Amino acid sequence: MKFDDAQLLLDKYVKGETLKRHCLTTALVLEFWAKELGEDSQFWKSVGLLHDIDFELYPDQHCIKSKEILEAEKANFSGIDDVLIRAVLSHGWKLACDVEPLSKMEKVLYAVDELTGLIFACAMVRPSKSVKDLEAKSVIKKFKTPAFAANCSRDVINEGVKMMGMDLKEVIEKTIEAMRLNASAIGV
Repeated sequence: MKFDDAQLLLDKYVKGETLKRHCLTTALVLEFWAKELGEDSQFWKSVGLLHDIDFELYPDQHCIKSKEILEAEKANFSGIDDVLIRAVLSHGWKLACDVEPLSKMEKVLYAVDELTGLIFACAMVRPSKSVKDLEAKSVIKKFKTPAFAANCSRDVINEGVKMMGMDLKEVIEKTIEAMRLNASAIGV
């Protein structure tokens, strides 16, 4: 799916600026990871943008309604296919649905969806309010404090990182780097 189409689709269902920023952050981080891993960055970016398409309207049916929305929009937006829908659903594994992350993209999305929220929260408590001077060790310290950004599931992050076959510090470093490269676009 083309990113411009994904943006139009997201704008149809998500109006809140905070959720839009989170979706864009996730999209840009997925794009970065796709490039790092030699994957289709346009597709990964689109999946990242659409991963929470149902959350604003249906928070209690998150991921369930995503499938319905995306299926209904197939006729209006080219590029919505079963691979995209499955990827969007997979980020809610064990939380809102039973679609286990299996592909590289799904595993990265599963880990970084929560991680971007934690990194953003870490940046906001810094004097600079920016990721530009944020280091992985600061995020790891806050990671170990469950009360800090309590809605960012450490269990999901840990499980996602494990699925990726990587070290937590390395995933945090790369995710910070992705957010730094896009700091002005995501306001951090």
